[in-house]
Amino acid sequence: MFQRRNNMQLTTSDVVPRRLPWLAAGLFASALAGCSVAPLPELKPPLPDAWRNAPAGVAPPSADLRGWWQALGDPELDALIDRALQGNLDVAQAAERMRAARLLNRHAHDPYLPSLHGRTNDVIDPDTTAAYFVAGFDALWELPLFGAWQSAKRVAQGQFDSANVAVRGAQVTLVAEVSRRWIELRSAQQQAQLLTAVRDAQQEKLRLLQVRQQLQLVSPTEVAQAQAELARAQVALTEPLQAINSNVQQLAVLLGQSEPDPQWLQPGAQPRLGDWQLTTAPADMLRARPEIAAAEADVLRAAGELGMSRADIYPHIGIGASLQWSANIASNYRAHTGEAIFSYGPIIDIPLFDWGQRVANAHAKDHELRAAVLAYRQAVLVGVAEAETAMGDLEQLRGRETATQQALDAVKTSMSAVRKRTELKLSSNLDVQDSLIEGHKAELEVVNAIAARDLAYVALYKALGGAPVPTPPLPRSVD
Repeated sequence: MFQRRNNMQLTTSDVVPRRLPWLAAGLFASALAGCSVAPLPELKPPLPDAWRNAPAGVAPPSADLRGWWQALGDPELDALIDRALQGNLDVAQAAERMRAARLLNRHAHDPYLPSLHGRTNDVIDPDTTAAYFVAGFDALWELPLFGAWQSAKRVAQGQFDSANVAVRGAQVTLVAEVSRRWIELRSAQQQAQLLTAVRDAQQEKLRLLQVRQQLQLVSPTEVAQAQAELARAQVALTEPLQAINSNVQQLAVLLGQSEPDPQWLQPGAQPRLGDWQLTTAPADMLRARPEIAAAEADVLRAAGELGMSRADIYPHIGIGASLQWSANIASNYRAHTGEAIFSYGPIIDIPLFDWGQRVANAHAKDHELRAAVLAYRQAVLVGVAEAETAMGDLEQLRGRETATQQALDAVKTSMSAVRKRTELKLSSNLDVQDSLIEGHKAELEVVNAIAARDLAYVALYKALGGAPVPTPPLPRSVD
């Protein structure tokens, strides 16, 4: 029996070395089979070859969205945007989150680097014969197999890209909102001035009609109509005054300050595109749109999470080592001196009972990746639709501005004729007031047309993702 047992031991020890290379090769092949990273979908945005609502003859040069608001020809607006980019709190928040994501991105691979932990513990023997103080070090290095290394980098890079895009999106929204608020403020101030002039002309007209009524040259009905027109003119004046107050307050918030600047309340020239026309509209401008860039970052992150979930299906393989020192601190029998022991070897974590759950998680992440790709395509379609709409609006409003300007020129010609007739005693001052009212209303139409075109211009470049790449650094971190 003894001899037979020894033979069995010899046979076993002789077979294992022969099978070891095959087992190692099989393990290596299995590792190679799982090392394929989850494929990153190729993103081909369905961009149009040409814009349907762009003016004819638009050339496709490379896009440059920096300083697009300067076409409005308002140095005060330029200065406001510079201040807002440095003082806006939303941009500052996004910048802080971006800095946090950047730090984490630099350490995306740290979980797969060797780690060393020091620990202490007190241990009592089960038979309560002795108590030990244990101190030592544990080292672990989990090998980033089965695509875990690349997938972890993708997840971290996707998160960093999302944070970076958030900064870009905050800048785009900020620049567009500052421009819109400033345009509305200056337009409201112009409207207030013109409506005040209309009200004054209505008051003068009412006075003249009341004099004529006393002379029994007009009926009381005409006087009542003039009183109603004066009341309507007074009511119309409240809307631009409310807009002025609202816009100066919102500008203060956008610039990160508690109070508006006093000079904002002083009426100024209205920003105006003038003869500007859309001459360049390359489709690749949409790539700067934050919503599209954020969707692209989500695809990268989803691909990384899919790779991590696939890697989690396979065994986790690592190398571990331990060095421990113990000292008997209490004994019922005798005291022992401190002793140290060292151990090392491979560590394998094989999923067994939760393997089905891990497979299901991998399948779920695959569907999430597909959803991220569809969300990317949807973001592109929405961007194209918004850009097309803004281009169409801008072109239509350019025609409206031209038509209202022509109408104003005709009214001015009529006003000159009325004044001339009045000087020749062929018309009365009442006719002059009517012509003044008509002229101010025509000017008001021009102001509204200019504001509408300016706002359409802002909407166009916001749809195209337009925002500056500021020369100064991002807002400083708050200590």
